[in-house]
Amino acid sequence: MARKTVDFNKSGIGKLPNDKPVLYKIQSDGGKTNYAGVAKRGRIQERLAEHLPGAKDYVPGAKVQVEQRKTIEQAKATESRVIARTKPKYNDQGK
Repeated sequence: MARKTVDFNKSGIGKLPNDKPVLYKIQSDGGKTNYAGVAKRGRIQERLAEHLPGAKDYVPGAKVQVEQRKTIEQAKATESRVIARTKPKYNDQGK
């Protein structure tokens, strides 16, 4: 599936595709994953905006990488594997 990395800011998020469910990873300057999550088709940009500074679910980061999936179930399964493998600092551990 398609993968894209952009700056983690309003203009970067605006460049992301919104037509399929995605797994997204908010990454630090060094490329370490700070947070992994999923977003439904049509809600990707809105969901990522909730993690920007000043928003309700703020997560610090420099880049965001999205990977499109065919279904939200596939995205959630991949998210579980990524969280188990990388243990991102801002994900609730033990989920």
